[in-house]
Amino acid sequence: MISLHTSPLDQPGTGDAGGMNVYVIELAKRLAARGVEIDIFTRATSSALEPVVSAYDGVQVRHIHAGPFEGLAKDELPGQLCVFAREVLRAEAGQPVGHYDAVHSHYWLSGQVGALARDRWGVPLVHSMHTMAKVKNDALAEGDCPEPTARIIGEEQVVEAADMLIANTDIEAKQLINLYDAEPSRVEVVHPGVDLDVFRPRDKAAARAELGLPVDASVLMFAGRIQPLKAPDVLLRAVAVMLERRPELRSRLVVPIVGGPSGSGLEHPESLAQLATELRLDGPDGVVRFVPPVAQDELARWCAAATLVAVPSYNESFGLVAVEAQATGTPVVAAAVGGLTTVVRDGRSGLLVDGHEPRAWADALSRVVEDDGLRVRLEAGALEQARSFSWDRTAERTLEVYERARADLKAPV
Repeated sequence: MISLHTSPLDQPGTGDAGGMNVYVIELAKRLAARGVEIDIFTRATSSALEPVVSAYDGVQVRHIHAGPFEGLAKDELPGQLCVFAREVLRAEAGQPVGHYDAVHSHYWLSGQVGALARDRWGVPLVHSMHTMAKVKNDALAEGDCPEPTARIIGEEQVVEAADMLIANTDIEAKQLINLYDAEPSRVEVVHPGVDLDVFRPRDKAAARAELGLPVDASVLMFAGRIQPLKAPDVLLRAVAVMLERRPELRSRLVVPIVGGPSGSGLEHPESLAQLATELRLDGPDGVVRFVPPVAQDELARWCAAATLVAVPSYNESFGLVAVEAQATGTPVVAAAVGGLTTVVRDGRSGLLVDGHEPRAWADALSRVVEDDGLRVRLEAGALEQARSFSWDRTAERTLEVYERARADLKAPV
């Protein structure tokens, strides 16, 4: 596997680490349990990192030195593709001939390296986009920057080179076909999963006690990277509307923002805190709590403690946080975009909101907070919905895609 721009060992929720990191390591772990040996190549971001780290039995993470360890933005990484690719090829050259049977690249930068390795080693390339520039540019958040033309061209090249493309949802598959001219026969839909041993129902009162939350609070939670794409500001603006309508809610509302700045959010890392101040949501009688990124087991505790989890993103290829929240029995209020329309069953496991207008979001959030009968039904539906997503099933389907790619290996382009 190639995950150039972010390591599967990084803490999700900050920098460039997010759902893709979870995806890569969870998939690798499940494949290894089926007897597949996995080497994950990623760019080293510290001189203290060991060249090779054993993450799990059968899963090794190889840190490649390509460019400075720190201070290299994602849009500067294309300049390091050549040296990264050279080091990947050099690592393979030290192995017996035919050591690798397939390459699975994640995100377009990795796909560029994967295409070279594919042709050099004579093995199939399977690629997962995770996000696509054309889709992101069609639904930009206010103040966010469009993805550059170089990325769009790079993605088109990877789509052409790959033997098989894995899409997270039917919607993503259609986007690959309609926006990138992918051959329909080379696109397979494989849903990501959720670790049901980690993300599971817990006693809500106990979870709140462990986190220092009032047992009788209405907890409206956001979890993820703090950047315009993820739209945590929409949640804050909606909460301000709720308090404008019903000031008495202030005494029992708690709004945890779990995560750190990322992407274009790094340009103004303080902007969300400033917005909370402007909306009078912080301070001694404030409702917002900023929580640094947390490990998966701690995130599961936060999800279980929440009344609902809000996912107001402008685009999500899947929306892993939404599945994780539902697996704890917590309903999700999500934007009706991308993979979230697959992950969340509107009216059954959560509510889908068209657009990002704060008053519409306040309406949806208020319904879950104020309607006890609805909330109880959504909690039961959330658990049922989450059971349909399994990393074991993801691994089985991915192995089938690998075998198809090996059987239908294209001639080098």
